[in-house]
Amino acid sequence: MWDIIISSLPSLLEAMIKYTIPLTIISFFFGLILAIVTALIKFLKPHENAFVRSIWGILRVIADAYVWAFRSTPLLVQLFIIYFGLPNLQNFIPGFNFEIPAFTAAVIGFSLNTGAYASETIRSALMSVPQDQWDAAYTLGFSTTQTLWYIILPQAARIVLPPLSNEFIGLVKDTSLASTITITEMFQVSQQIAAHNYQPLLMYTEVAALYAILCSILTILQHYLEKRSSRYLKGDEG
Repeated sequence: MWDIIISSLPSLLEAMIKYTIPLTIISFFFGLILAIVTALIKFLKPHENAFVRSIWGILRVIADAYVWAFRSTPLLVQLFIIYFGLPNLQNFIPGFNFEIPAFTAAVIGFSLNTGAYASETIRSALMSVPQDQWDAAYTLGFSTTQTLWYIILPQAARIVLPPLSNEFIGLVKDTSLASTITITEMFQVSQQIAAHNYQPLLMYTEVAALYAILCSILTILQHYLEKRSSRYLKGDEG
């Protein structure tokens, strides 16, 4: 048993370093950018001229539709639509090539899914900052942009850190779904090895242990960041 575990470990670690970790980091980076933009569109209410308000209203409808679509459908289905479904558009739009590499399709799918869920988390954090913070900033002559950047976002960042950390850890585990669109990440490597040594229980347990170790490390880092971000509130300078 231990011979099988030790012999398969390098291949699993290689897949983790080559695919699982980069896929998680890249997807979360783009997903977070998308989430911030979407959350701000849904949160802010411009009071400029009618044209700006109408454009913002259209953007809000698009943001609402995007969040609804990706929160209402399974991630696996989204990956299949992007990787297997989009190439079929060539049948309706001749001359266009919609084929997407597997890794790119996975990044797009995970980023869009993460952005939809994280945008609601960020919007809730923004809404949790008391209105008197805005009023006080306006009284001091701050613009809306300055108030948002210097007053609201720093407070919202502390609030949103735990749930976003959970999103990131969840994304680590969700990357196993990339195996369904031919990416040889950890889970698919374990399947390939199990097909040769006929030890599926052993291989799946090993890959589960690697996911658990990776997520445990991230959980420890999350607790450290939470402690650092709230140290001034507790009067703890250490």
